[in-house]
Amino acid sequence: MLSFDVVIVGAGAAGLFCAGAAGQRGLRVLLLDHSEKVAEKVRISGGGRANFTNRDIDVRQPHKHFISANPNFCRSALSRYTPQDFIALVQQHGIAFHEKHKGQLFCDHSAADLIDMLLAGCATGGVTRWQPCAVRSIAFLPDTQREKVEVCYQLMTDQGVIGARSVVMATGGLSIPAIGASDFGHRVAAQFGLRVVPPRPGLVPLTFDGAAWAPYADLAGLSLPVLISTGEKKHRITFAEDLLFTHRGLSGPAVLQMSSYWQPGTPIQINLAPEIDLPAQLADAKRRSRKLLVNELAQWVPARLAEAWVAQDPDWQRPVAECSDKALARLAERLSRWELVPTGTEGYKKAEVTLGGVDTRDLSSQTMESTQPGLYFIGEVVDVTGWLGGYNFQWAWASAQACAQALPLSTAPAVESAPLRLSTVPSKL
Repeated sequence: MLSFDVVIVGAGAAGLFCAGAAGQRGLRVLLLDHSEKVAEKVRISGGGRANFTNRDIDVRQPHKHFISANPNFCRSALSRYTPQDFIALVQQHGIAFHEKHKGQLFCDHSAADLIDMLLAGCATGGVTRWQPCAVRSIAFLPDTQREKVEVCYQLMTDQGVIGARSVVMATGGLSIPAIGASDFGHRVAAQFGLRVVPPRPGLVPLTFDGAAWAPYADLAGLSLPVLISTGEKKHRITFAEDLLFTHRGLSGPAVLQMSSYWQPGTPIQINLAPEIDLPAQLADAKRRSRKLLVNELAQWVPARLAEAWVAQDPDWQRPVAECSDKALARLAERLSRWELVPTGTEGYKKAEVTLGGVDTRDLSSQTMESTQPGLYFIGEVVDVTGWLGGYNFQWAWASAQACAQALPLSTAPAVESAPLRLSTVPSKL
């Protein structure tokens, strides 16, 4: 039976980063994945340019940007491996990048540059990589069944039986099944008696009842800046981002951000003209203009939206000067506080992340080891979900680094911990 110091299951962002860092500490590492390609979420993120981190992460207040049953859990890893640490690694590898807005960093050329960097780190660490290779089962061996004290786990894989002292689950969540997403990590956690926070789609478009959405279906493709809110009192949250109309509902950064906080059956409120005082502008237009109301409205919101809106009320389908004050007030209120109740989401097929996951109460925030000795969980499989904009990738890097530095060396002397270093070893995707 082949044996390794650690087997890492999942060759996504967290798995690749952890494998490289562990290998460079001197561990014998096997990285495997059931998919042929590595890091598909990295490849497709940011429009193919990988929004790989965010400068604005406040590790002192993780609850501001991360959702979890215990938002403070991620503070330890994020404070020990910061966006600046990952940026330094990207710069070492000569990868050009830029800041788009709100601290979001993207590769200038392609996400493939980032994947090459992660693979180079694995090559430097002498990581053995098997793909495609699925894990069929994982068993923890009692002392009497171990060939050596270092072999604590036995994994049945498509390429045979593997022994390992440690196992790291970097299997992600259920989002985007088309690229191989699965709940394997959740099932392994349950197998060993660990708690799992029920998963659900996050950073996902919202959908609405077909009949109710009919007046807006023709707006598909229209985008505009909005303020979007949900929740009550201290639980209320608001985002200022772009909204995108779709044939079935709403998407765009504003809705994706909101979706992670939205609870089924509750309303959302949208200000479609957040940058102007709409009641004052309409009152002024009534005094000075002979244009149709729809033409005046089109100065402040997209013309297609203005047309769809005034079509809903005969009182708005006339010159602005002939509209009653009540009609104009009603229009301003409706545009600045559009309230609607989604019927659901587009589900995991369109979700960028999976909310929920392995319960942090069963994990060490210092090492990512679970209460099952030698079994670790990192990245998206854990109940830690960041905002849109690079936060989830930074959690992948930070949790992977925390785990890699904590993995025990079973057959080699310990060496000084260090972040991934520059490698010139070429790698093919």
